[in-house]
Amino acid sequence: MPLNGHYQAELIDHLLSIDSPEAMDRALANLLTPAEYQEISKRLQIFKLLREGVPHRKIAETLGVGIATVSRGSRALTTLPSSSPSSRNDAS
Repeated sequence: MPLNGHYQAELIDHLLSIDSPEAMDRALANLLTPAEYQEISKRLQIFKLLREGVPHRKIAETLGVGIATVSRGSRALTTLPSSSPSSRNDAS
């Protein structure tokens, strides 16, 4: 396994070991800069709004991101497995 792959595996293991929303918030706040945390949060909102059928331009306006960011999110969304946690949460 490449070194970066090992680091990523350790990150995934660490995040999977977190047992509460509060602990996850603290972990993410410690791991990421405030800007990174906000960007990841917006990326998830892009996925959510795209699944709801909101037009790209409306998403860009609503979240204060560029249309290219929404388009990138749209391309990334097509590669996500349908069993991803964010997909399951949208169904509830």
